[in-house]
Amino acid sequence: MNNIKNNLIKVLLCIFIVTSFSACDEGGDPDPGSTTTGQWAGDWYMTLRDSDGNAIPGVDDNVLHQTYNTAANDNSMWLVDYELGYYVKCKFYIDENGNFSATDSQNLDDGGANDTFVTITDGHITKGGGISKGGHVVDKITFRAHYSYDADGYDILYEGTKRTGFFEDEY
Repeated sequence: MNNIKNNLIKVLLCIFIVTSFSACDEGGDPDPGSTTTGQWAGDWYMTLRDSDGNAIPGVDDNVLHQTYNTAANDNSMWLVDYELGYYVKCKFYIDENGNFSATDSQNLDDGGANDTFVTITDGHITKGGGISKGGHVVDKITFRAHYSYDADGYDILYEGTKRTGFFEDEY
């Protein structure tokens, strides 16, 4: 019996010693930081209008879009339409004040056409500049987009607010 007890104590002691050398503390600052565009990233409910301010046939109001950083981490971001409002997936560049633009950025989500480009002008994200459906103060986004296949020179005017995730703000 003493032999079994001694062996059990030795095993438990070994387990204690091994686990004490493999602690979870990495040391230093465990905060991984963020990307250069992290404060501008998010989901957005946007309303789209043509250059004259008219509704675009077949496109609902409050279409869900998303902005997120690129792998380059160089102030470039992706703009993606997730609810098929007006097919867009392109890169743009944003500065520290929330101003953004793109010149002939390839549109990767336009029915597979590799020769479609988007030019974004007058882009701006205003911190706390919008009001959500439920009345919360949120960020606001506005910009003009011109698609290369539009020979008439019409732009699409985008305006929207950041998605909160609250039930009362969902469309």
